[in-house]
Amino acid sequence: MGIAVRGGWRVHTASIAVAQPDRGAEPESLALPLAFAVPITVALPLSVAEGNEAVAVRRRAEAVANALEGARRSMHGRPWSRAYARLMRIGGERSLEAQRAAMVADQLRARGVRDERVLKAMGAVPRELFVPDGRRDQAYADEALPIEAGQTISQPYIVARMTELLAVRPGDRILEIGTGSGYQAAILAELGGRVTTIERQSDLIPQARARLEELGLADGVEFRTGDGSKGLLEGAPWPRIIVTAAAPGIPRTLREQLDPNGGRMVIPVGSRDRQDLLVVVRQGDEWIERSDGPCVFVPLIGSEGFDYDA
Repeated sequence: MGIAVRGGWRVHTASIAVAQPDRGAEPESLALPLAFAVPITVALPLSVAEGNEAVAVRRRAEAVANALEGARRSMHGRPWSRAYARLMRIGGERSLEAQRAAMVADQLRARGVRDERVLKAMGAVPRELFVPDGRRDQAYADEALPIEAGQTISQPYIVARMTELLAVRPGDRILEIGTGSGYQAAILAELGGRVTTIERQSDLIPQARARLEELGLADGVEFRTGDGSKGLLEGAPWPRIIVTAAAPGIPRTLREQLDPNGGRMVIPVGSRDRQDLLVVVRQGDEWIERSDGPCVFVPLIGSEGFDYDA
């Protein structure tokens, strides 16, 4: 930073470095290692005391902002203009990371989710990848969000609570009924579960698979299309079953497919408008049920769920 007095003004001159890629690099593989200098000139009247740092800082900040905007415009349309866009995306990603951390602290931990492994998984899996592009700014809202095919991605707290109630251990085989966006399967896979997920709406599966592949979690998840209310005899008995849609009652087939040696199922049961979140533990020929409280899910459609036209 240089300072000079010119015609009644104290002139501050400096330069800032703005990331610029190697012009010979491929646009899609830029590492942004280089920089160019953008000159900044801030003139302050001599009547402003030299010690008035508040004024100086404000003016310098304005100059930096203007210089960056000029840099952006100067790069517009050039091959390396994608580098600037990538820098802006990095800022957005950091913002989403902060929202994810706040979600874990305020929506999960503060409401009683105690399993540190579940909290860590919820903080690791980027929920914004599982919501429609137009709703990414709502990804960490304390609510369920609509996705494709008239389905929803559950409220973060519900996903965390169901996962905690399921008591997943690394290596557990898990049958998930209702793939949806793939978010619940991603959390289970992040915990080390081996997930088989069944989805009635076949159009949802390619997107869910692609999301898990992007996160490196697809190897832990097998996708199936079919009537989830009937479970999956192949692979039964299942140590863990999680149902992400509401059933009018616990499907008999799912009860029978639960491992008799302490198998655990988490399922919302009730009317189409309101349900209770049930935890079912099987010991031999005894099924022990308890409610974890009220909830609302989209209906489980199928032979042992709700009718299509009801």
